[in-house]
Amino acid sequence: MSGLKNQPRLWQDIVPVAFHVDYWDHLGWRDPFASKIWTERQADYSVRWKKESVYTPAFVLDGKEWQYGKLPDASTETPGVLKIAIDGERVTASFKSSPTSSAKYDIHVARLGFSLTSDVTAGENAGKKLSHDFVVLGLTNETMKTGTKELRLPAPTQKSTVDPRTAIAAWITSAGQIEPVQAVGGWLP
Repeated sequence: MSGLKNQPRLWQDIVPVAFHVDYWDHLGWRDPFASKIWTERQADYSVRWKKESVYTPAFVLDGKEWQYGKLPDASTETPGVLKIAIDGERVTASFKSSPTSSAKYDIHVARLGFSLTSDVTAGENAGKKLSHDFVVLGLTNETMKTGTKELRLPAPTQKSTVDPRTAIAAWITSAGQIEPVQAVGGWLP
């Protein structure tokens, strides 16, 4: 995922987010960016994919497992237009859906961290220093209808001294669903 930081399509066609799960913590090393909530999210995906166990795919793209390889072309679907504006800690999200789309949505706003490191002390990566990008450091989820919604920018849980940049990713899902309908993102000032 780190290579996506310099991808020309970043924030227009590609809005990456990394949800670190805690189900590897039993190996003797706790991922400092993992959350039980992110693990529950991954369990929801496993149920939707009709898998017998929870696992970590390489990527999830538009709600489906995607393996490494050439980045896919941008979608030609037009489910609507999502825009966000940021004023300090306030995020204003506006979504204008296409006429054939759902009437109720959930808006998800994530603060992302970059060049975050962790020293692995156990497990298959013991002794390695890992660097992580697009890490979800905070997430806000609220219901929304077509129109405008104001939310608070999630507070960061950690900061990087190597790359102090943070970014925002926002996406719309149909109410109660997990697959994104539309996404947008960008660097925070």
